[in-house]
Amino acid sequence: MSKPRILVFSGSLRADSYNQKIAAIAATGAKEAGADVTLVSLRDYPMPLFDQDLEAASGLTERALKLKALLLSHDGLIIASPEYNSSVTAALKNAIDWVSRASAPGEAPVSAFRGKSAVILAASPGGYGGLRGLVHLRSILGNIGVTVLPDQLAFTKVHEAFTPEDQLADEGQHSAVKELGAKLARHLAKLLA
Repeated sequence: MSKPRILVFSGSLRADSYNQKIAAIAATGAKEAGADVTLVSLRDYPMPLFDQDLEAASGLTERALKLKALLLSHDGLIIASPEYNSSVTAALKNAIDWVSRASAPGEAPVSAFRGKSAVILAASPGGYGGLRGLVHLRSILGNIGVTVLPDQLAFTKVHEAFTPEDQLADEGQHSAVKELGAKLARHLAKLLA
């Protein structure tokens, strides 16, 4: 039986992103549950706004190809997405748009996503905790062939939630985030058995 491979990232580009912090906690839960985990930051994969004319002239950008290769080599995704104006961030949507494109002759679109499983979560200083953005993220991922597990988390007042060590001060919240990552790892382990 092979270990499930899970790619983890947030939809934020901010250096001190709350969502990247909760993504890292979920990654720990997945790793403790037996998965091989790769934690990345979208900051490391800057891409121009998706433009079909640019794609036609130059193909996928180098960073889009690198991110796509990572997705292709993993079985599942943990995505922590901040909410911008009641939806996902432009950075996250742009990354999905680039990576969903075919990059080789005969390759089907969305091949980097199709057949993957994912869990999603969000953190926000606001009162909804990013929940409205998760509705859109779930829809986007489902439409490109990702099975998004029903469990999700959204944390409010996150600017008050972290210890200086980037852990959630509330032990129940911390455990819930780790458990979400662990659920994905166990789900994927069953699929790969």
